[in-house]
Amino acid sequence: MQKLKVASISVQNPGFEFSKECWDDPALMLVIKKLLARFPQWGIVCVDGVLVD
Repeated sequence: MQKLKVASISVQNPGFEFSKECWDDPALMLVIKKLLARFPQWGIVCVDGVLVD
């Protein structure tokens, strides 16, 4: 959670693999979805509930 909070403040991409690892936790899933909507330049999207790089 801390790494995702830092990403939201500093605009640093936490990485696709890290995001994918956190994807199973419903609370983190919401945070990741918000980050992806906020930073489309990262090139990661959520399609049908699956992260795609």
